[in-house]
Amino acid sequence: MSQQATGGTAVREKGDEVDIQPKQPTAKGPADLIAGDVWFDVTAKGEQPSRIRVNAVRFSPGARTAWHSHAVGQTLHVTEGRGLVQARGGEIVAIRPGDTIHAAPGEWHWHGAALDHFMTHIAMWEAPAEGPESDWGAHVTDAEYLGQDQE
Repeated sequence: MSQQATGGTAVREKGDEVDIQPKQPTAKGPADLIAGDVWFDVTAKGEQPSRIRVNAVRFSPGARTAWHSHAVGQTLHVTEGRGLVQARGGEIVAIRPGDTIHAAPGEWHWHGAALDHFMTHIAMWEAPAEGPESDWGAHVTDAEYLGQDQE
């Protein structure tokens, strides 16, 4: 790495190496947080000072997360398939490739695949400086998922 006097910071120049992170195994979503078959690949789990989290998440038809919230919010970017997302008390929204969805800090929500389609999204969130990244609640019932139990 080239070193330059820039306020004590090392500067990478053309030709310097980058750090290729080891690939983590694909993991099945845990049954206490997920209904149906969901698989995720951790893309980034930042080390201090970074607190970024990025996962590629693949949902089988009808699979979805439980109700949950993120301390610092969450952004989802749909890459393939068709899915659904809902904030507590809101309408169920259909999502498709290219859609980017943001859940505000502390907003309870769920997301998953449509009943008859797979869906993949990139999930991005940041860990808070202190405390849990996410709070998890009850599973989304079939009636909630199908929009038959709107609050």
